Amino acid sequence: MSQPPLLPASAETRKFTRALSKPGTAAELRQSVSEVVRGSVLLAKPKLIEPLDYENVIVQKKTQILNDCLREMLLFPFDDFQTAILRRQGRYVCSTIPANAQQEAQSLFVTECIKTYNSDWHLVNYKYEDYSGEFRQLPNKVAKLDKLPVHVYEVDEEVDKDEDAASLGSQKGGITKHGWLYKGNMNSAISVTMRSFKRRFFHLIQLGDGSYNLNFYKDEKISKEPKGSIFLDSCMGVVQNNKVRRFAFELKMQDKSSYLLAADSEVEMEEWITTLNKILQLNFEAAMQEKRNGDSHEDDEQSKLEGSVSGLDSYLPELAKSTREAEIKLKSESRVKLFYLDPDAQKLDFSSAEPEVKPFEEKFGKRILVKCNDLSFNLQCCVAENEEGPTTNVEPFFVTLSLFDIKYNRKISADFHVDLNHFSVRQMLATTSPSLMNGGRQSSPALQDILHEAAMQYPKQGIFSVTCPHPDIFLVARIEKVLQGSITHGAEPYMKSSDSSKVAQKVLKNAKQACQRLGQYRMPFAWAARTLFKDASGNLDKNARFSALYKQDSNKLSNEDMLKLLADFRKPEKMAKLPVILGNLDITIDNVSSDYPNYVNSSYIPTKQFETCTKMPITFEVEEFVPCIPKHTQPYTIYNHHLYVYPKSLKYDSQKSFAKARNIAICIEFKDSDEEDSQPLKCIYGRPGGPVFTRSAFAAVLHHHQNPEFYDEIKIELPTQLHEKHHLLFTFFHVSCDNSSKGSTKKKDVVETQVGYSWLPLLKDGRVVTSEQHIPVSANLPSGYLGYQELGMGRHYGPEIKWVDGSKPLLKVSTHLVSTVYTQDQHLHNFFQYCQKTESGAQALGSELVKYLKSLHAMEGHVMIAFLPTILNQLFRVLTRATQEEVAVNVTRVIIHVVAQCHEEGLESHLRSYVKYAYKAEPYIASEYKTVHEELTKSMTTILKPSADFLTSNKLLKYSWFFFEVLIKSMAQHLIENSKVKLLRNQRFPASYHHAVETVVNMLMPHITQKFRDNPEASKNANHSLAVFIKRCFTFMDRGFVFKQINNYISCFAPGDPKTLFEYKFEFLRVVCNHEHYIPLNLPMPFGKGRIQRYQDLQLDYALTDEFCRNHFLVGLLLREVGTALQEFREVRLIAIGVLKNLLIKHSFDDRYASRSHQARIATLYLPLFGLLIENVQRINVRDVSPFPVNPGSTVKEESLTLPAVNPIVTPQKSGSTLDASLHKDLFGAISGIASPYTNSTPNISSVRNADSRGSLISTDSGNSLPERNSEKSNSLDKHQQSGTLGNSLVRCDKLDQSEIKSLLMCFLYILKSMSDDALFTYWNKASTSELMDFFTILEVCLHQFQYMGKRYIASMLPDDIPCMSCSTPHNNTVRETVGYGTGDRCHSSAGLIFHLLW
Repeated sequence: MSQPPLLPASAETRKFTRALSKPGTAAELRQSVSEVVRGSVLLAKPKLIEPLDYENVIVQKKTQILNDCLREMLLFPFDDFQTAILRRQGRYVCSTIPANAQQEAQSLFVTECIKTYNSDWHLVNYKYEDYSGEFRQLPNKVAKLDKLPVHVYEVDEEVDKDEDAASLGSQKGGITKHGWLYKGNMNSAISVTMRSFKRRFFHLIQLGDGSYNLNFYKDEKISKEPKGSIFLDSCMGVVQNNKVRRFAFELKMQDKSSYLLAADSEVEMEEWITTLNKILQLNFEAAMQEKRNGDSHEDDEQSKLEGSVSGLDSYLPELAKSTREAEIKLKSESRVKLFYLDPDAQKLDFSSAEPEVKPFEEKFGKRILVKCNDLSFNLQCCVAENEEGPTTNVEPFFVTLSLFDIKYNRKISADFHVDLNHFSVRQMLATTSPSLMNGGRQSSPALQDILHEAAMQYPKQGIFSVTCPHPDIFLVARIEKVLQGSITHGAEPYMKSSDSSKVAQKVLKNAKQACQRLGQYRMPFAWAARTLFKDASGNLDKNARFSALYKQDSNKLSNEDMLKLLADFRKPEKMAKLPVILGNLDITIDNVSSDYPNYVNSSYIPTKQFETCTKMPITFEVEEFVPCIPKHTQPYTIYNHHLYVYPKSLKYDSQKSFAKARNIAICIEFKDSDEEDSQPLKCIYGRPGGPVFTRSAFAAVLHHHQNPEFYDEIKIELPTQLHEKHHLLFTFFHVSCDNSSKGSTKKKDVVETQVGYSWLPLLKDGRVVTSEQHIPVSANLPSGYLGYQELGMGRHYGPEIKWVDGSKPLLKVSTHLVSTVYTQDQHLHNFFQYCQKTESGAQALGSELVKYLKSLHAMEGHVMIAFLPTILNQLFRVLTRATQEEVAVNVTRVIIHVVAQCHEEGLESHLRSYVKYAYKAEPYIASEYKTVHEELTKSMTTILKPSADFLTSNKLLKYSWFFFEVLIKSMAQHLIENSKVKLLRNQRFPASYHHAVETVVNMLMPHITQKFRDNPEASKNANHSLAVFIKRCFTFMDRGFVFKQINNYISCFAPGDPKTLFEYKFEFLRVVCNHEHYIPLNLPMPFGKGRIQRYQDLQLDYALTDEFCRNHFLVGLLLREVGTALQEFREVRLIAIGVLKNLLIKHSFDDRYASRSHQARIATLYLPLFGLLIENVQRINVRDVSPFPVNPGSTVKEESLTLPAVNPIVTPQKSGSTLDASLHKDLFGAISGIASPYTNSTPNISSVRNADSRGSLISTDSGNSLPERNSEKSNSLDKHQQSGTLGNSLVRCDKLDQSEIKSLLMCFLYILKSMSDDALFTYWNKASTSELMDFFTILEVCLHQFQYMGKRYIASMLPDDIPCMSCSTPHNNTVRETVGYGTGDRCHSSAGLIFHLLW
């Protein structure tokens, strides 16, 4: 038959050539040809196999399944998942929510916040979830490499025999050393002295038997006979001995004698000691090895003895059978799992591990314990009337501590008030009877038993928290005293260092009078400060001390002035100008341990470590004012409702209403009514020594100031529900400081004179007022004063009010709200307010609701994080009650916005905590509400439409995990709470939801397959999230329906896709196939017609027929995709092979399927892998790279190594420099690595060589020409090859690399090792001749790939800087397997290793 010319000058060829991108070098040519062929031929998609109707099959085959001895491999367990309630754990002995809060709450937002903090955690538990990840995440997976048996290999023994005694590479370590040493006199009868040491040249050598001698000579000529030798196999130890000579060391021998040697330097001595100890270690290991070998020899003798008894089998069959069973059991128990020997199984890779999710909890910044010990001044005396008692300060002082941040110019903590006065000094003040339980919250009797008022009276220890520590944070102490006059007049006696006894008595006398008359009024006195942190890591600067006590300046009292002073704190020249008061403030700081006992939070709720012992001091947590930045915000978990009030200044120099208004005191009260007889609420936190809660608080008084400034902070416990009548009332008093010596009762009555009133309503537009306010002052306070309104033109509404100074805003005041039940965000407030209106019966207008939903996009980030669970709960509630699609879609858009914000701030963990613990589907009422999973799925579909906003859809893709996790949890809760889990799978969810799921999958796929270049992160995340969702759908839904969704997914991919899409596809398959019940999903059971008597009788599938892929859908799909991927480039092949191998490793390590029968059943699912490997046998058979001859005793030419193992005597064809003229255009397919094995025109090419060092990609045939292989297909197992592995007839012929081959062979060996004997014999009986030959070719390739190459070879392959660990431990399989892939000489132990793995 005439052959066509090699390169016909046809138009087709020219077209083909024109398509080449850059013809040039051989490698570029091959690459270009490969791409053209792949682009023009391989784009045909493999045929999709319609999956079986899983639910119907398990019903129809129910009897067969129940009668199967391994039925647990065919059925899902009944207790697969369940919902659970986990009690919310807090830090406190009782709930932080006041007892009457829920009854008082009327606002929807407050109600929902309280519900959030009161609710327990709602979990969905998957019983077998531990088995749903990769093999590294399986429970009870323990590596057993340290238990491998010790083997001695011939290749290592031969090396030992051939090695020179002084060589470096021997089995024992090959250690050598020489040098000059001083040898002590070895006669034990004579004591060793300095003079007895003689200088000798020592040479350490290894003998042929592996032992070491230390020979010594008079000179360096070691060729002569040595003067003497020390036999190191008798040495017991080498230790340093400097008693007689420096740098000496001693060799202790077995006969209790010793050798004393000395070096010239310490370095040389240490080198000799190290070298000799290393040899002793090797000797010890060798002795242990011999002992093990001796034990092994005894076992062999025993086995021979047992073998002689085997003749009794015919006479004692039962005994023989039980003996064999015991032997098989012993072997199986001691057998190491095959994949334990695989290096990939030992790699620590946690990339696929899900992050640990914890419930929401209170979190704090850096916590600092502040202990207030003492405040003392230079003026001291005994204050007792009888002058009996300790020497103390002569008057009471009061300390207020707080934190200031000069970097961000703000006060970052509440005030902590401390009374360090001695008991006798406190007696100078009029006593008050403190009452604990009189605050704004109603406490339980149990709480009253825990908190003793005596322990709460005088706090000295506070815990501050700092979220953003840095060195520019200061602890500031402000010191006050009882009002007496001006600051200068009061501080003057304390600023002199002269004899102070007379001055002290005078000050004491005045102080006593002031305390009796003006005891409730304070005046500023001094301040001091100290740094807290050394650095931004939060390390405390414990060595720092408080500065000198600086006198307060009456014109620089505000917090803003304090920040300016602190800015100059590190400038000595400026601080030196400040007047100093002589005294000392002793306050220490320390870290706070996690189990610190006996403290209460800022609302005085005791923690669980609280002890009821009254002697134990109570520590108070001080509220931190966390910056309003999302990344520093935590979702609220407890009830907290505090208002901090800061009177700033009063401008009274122009008023004409009052004759005397100079020493002005401000009284602050919190009221809920403006009626004449209404009482202020007892909800203001008191000061030390007074009641815990009071009705009023006073700011410090400045003497003779008509425009006073204030720095006081008043802390208020707000009622749970606020209304329009709640307000702050400020009452101004002129305080008379004149201290008349007469001191009549009348004088005392006029200590204070009212000089005005002012008020600040707390709510404005439903929100608490927190900005700085400038408000007018009135001279009178008529009933109903809150109702006063200016109408303009001199008219007003409400009572008649006499304004001071023409109703100018004379008072400046600011407030700061720290609340977990009220929001300052207008958009969030409006949304909840509208929801409350519609829920209470008002007509819900879709357009109005959409307006409020859209406004939530403008919500502040820190507010969104703080109220995250409450906001999301309400949004999901609105979603289920929405009657219009526009509302549902806008709800979903807001949720997407919230989720995106959390991710962008790095707060994804909050979302995970919400989904796992806080999310709870609303009770399902079919007539009223819808389900979250169905409505959310529909909204997602709308947002993913091409016409929708692409920014929103991209965010949905990028953060899709959240939405799919909500769908999953909603489905689970819906099934259990509505008892639908008991229904058949196809009845659990309505058809509308099935349609919604299918639509969202189909809508998602174009985004995944088309956006991977422009938006890789979004498409990758969406692909993974979809895989997780589909995997979990197997737990809840009709499994046949889920199979169809997988088919819908796979149909969007095609051969020749970019590498990224292959990564997506195999990531999807990896996740889905990791389902905990992957084996039951594949139904490893017979599907033959008629009655099946035994599992062994069934017709096993050894090829990927349509029927196999239909009945065993997931494994069939995976094998088909792996087969297709093998025709792609190396990167794609590696991904596909990795997914397959990791899945088989998981099967091997899964303790649910540990028995041999389980493993054999699993192996039947993977038998088609044999056909897959046989199709690629020539790409796997790469033994020709071996640098050693195949037969150790022969010297065959290297060319013979290219022959296949099944026909070793065939002489290779002569390789010519030109190609046969019979080759035609199909050669280009071979050049590119693709050839058609079923085309009759393809010649039999045994060897095509190329002078290029890179070699040719054309492989050798396996002993039969391709047409001959095709002719045998009628007798082959693969009778349905048309629908076989690849879906087309094109097969790549380029070689696989070592890592690919090794992984495929490990899979092959696992299946071969696991499959039953019957399955293997059946395969051998039914396979064609060529398939059998290829099967054994693959098996022989295994011998070459996994053979042990010897320690010398391993050492030569390792880099110089990595020591060869296996040189002393030949049974270290990790090193051996990693280094010795596919090269080396054949040794007899190779076959032993393979068959050890197999049988």
